[in-house]
Amino acid sequence: MRRGGEIRKPRRGEPGLLAQLRRPPGGRDARIMLLTQALDRAGTGVWAASSVLYFTFVVGLDAGQLGLLLGAAGVAGIAGSPLAGHLADRFQVRTLLIGCHLIRLGALCALLTVTDFRALLLLFAVTHLGDRGAKTLEMLFATRVAGERRATYQALSRSSANAGYALGAGLAAIGLAVGTRGAYHVLILADALSFLVAAALVWRTREPAGHGSVTAARPEDADPDPAAAETGPAGPGGAGGPVGPGGPSPWRDRGYLRFVLLDIPMHLDDSILGVGLPLWLVAHTAAPHALIPAFLVINTVLVVVLQLRVSARVQGPRGAADAVALYGLMTLGCCVFLAAAPGGGVLAASAALLAAAVLATAAELMRSVSSWELAVSLAPRRARASYLGVAGMAQSVQKSAGPLLLTGAVMVAGPAGWLALGAGVAGLSLVQRRAGLRRLERLGTPPPPAPAAAARRQVS
Repeated sequence: MRRGGEIRKPRRGEPGLLAQLRRPPGGRDARIMLLTQALDRAGTGVWAASSVLYFTFVVGLDAGQLGLLLGAAGVAGIAGSPLAGHLADRFQVRTLLIGCHLIRLGALCALLTVTDFRALLLLFAVTHLGDRGAKTLEMLFATRVAGERRATYQALSRSSANAGYALGAGLAAIGLAVGTRGAYHVLILADALSFLVAAALVWRTREPAGHGSVTAARPEDADPDPAAAETGPAGPGGAGGPVGPGGPSPWRDRGYLRFVLLDIPMHLDDSILGVGLPLWLVAHTAAPHALIPAFLVINTVLVVVLQLRVSARVQGPRGAADAVALYGLMTLGCCVFLAAAPGGGVLAASAALLAAAVLATAAELMRSVSSWELAVSLAPRRARASYLGVAGMAQSVQKSAGPLLLTGAVMVAGPAGWLALGAGVAGLSLVQRRAGLRRLERLGTPPPPAPAAAARRQVS
C-alpha cells in the first residue's frame, strides 16, 4: 500500500492547520479527498438550512408528512453504512464513492420536479442512503491512504468539513432571505452541484491496487481475529463466517456489536446541540431566542480551531479509549448546565446555555478522536470494511432516536431528565472504555508511543 506523505513542520507564522492541510497524511489523494469533503459539506450546509422550509412552503407538506419524510430518511440512513461497508469488501472504495455522489445528485435533482408525497419519500430516503454510505466510504478511504496516521487525517477532515458546512449555511441564508420558489430551487441546485464536483474530484484520486478497500494486502498485515476471541469456535453461536475475501462477519462478533451498541449514546452530543439546546432555551428558560445561532457558531469555531490539537494529544487506540471516558464527563457537565438554566434570569440562563454549548462541543471533540479510532482498531484487518460499515450505524441510529429521546423523555422530565441523561452517558462511557481496553488487550494492541516520540508528531 502506498505510504502517506510526512507532515512537515509549519513555517514560522504559519498556522498548523493550514500547513497540514497542504501536506496531509496520505499525500495527494488525501488532499483531494479533504477538498471533496469540504465541498460536499458546503452543499450539505445549504440543504440542511433550507430543506425543511422548502418542503413546508414550496412543496406544501404539513407537519405530519414532514415528520414521516424525515423518519423514512433516518431509517434509510441507518442501512447506508453497513451496505457501503459490505460492498467495500468487494469493490474499490473510489468507485463506490463516485456512485454515491451520483446517486445523491440524481435524487436531489428529481426533487425539483416531484410533488407526489410517495415519490418524495422514496427520493429523500435514497438521498440519505447515499449520504450515509458516502460518509462510511470516506472513512474507509482515509483508513487506507492515511494508515496509522488516520487520527490526524480525521482531525483535518472534521476541521475542513465544519468550515464547509458553515460556508454552506451562510450561502443558504442569502437564498432564504429572498424566499422565492426560484431561490429555493437555486439552493437545491447548489447542493446538487457539490455532489457533481465531489464525484469529479474523487475520480482524480488513485486507490492502491488490491481486492476490497481495506483488506490486508499481505499475510503479515493480518491481526488476530477479535471475532474468534469474543465468540469462540466457528459454527452456530461461534465466530463469524467468512465475508467477502475471507473475513469474519461483524454480525456474529458479539464483542464488536457491543461496542457499536454502546457507541450510540456516545453520539448524543449531536442531538443535544442541534435539538436539545434550542428547544430547551425556547420552552424552559428566560434566555433570548437570538442566542440560538450562537450555539452553531461556537461549535463550528471550536471544532475548526481545536480538532487538530485534540487529536494530536490522543495517542493510538488506548488513548481513544480514555477519550471515551472524557466524553462522558463532558456530556455530564453539559447536562448539569442545561438542568440549571431554567433557575436563573436572562443573564444566568444565557451563561448556562452557552457553557452547555461549549461542553457539548468538547464532547464532540472527544467523540471524534475516540469513536472512529476504536471502530478501526477493534475490527479485524481482513474484514475492516464490513466492520466499519456496521460501526457507522451508531451515528445513524442516534440521529433517528436521539431527538425522540430528548423531546419525548428528557425534556418532559425537566431538569431531572437532563441530570439522568448526563449520568447515564457518563456511566456508559466508562463501560465502553473498559470493554474497549479489554478487547485491545486480546488483540495485542501495542502501547501508545513514548512521550518523546509523541511530541515529535504533535502539531505545534
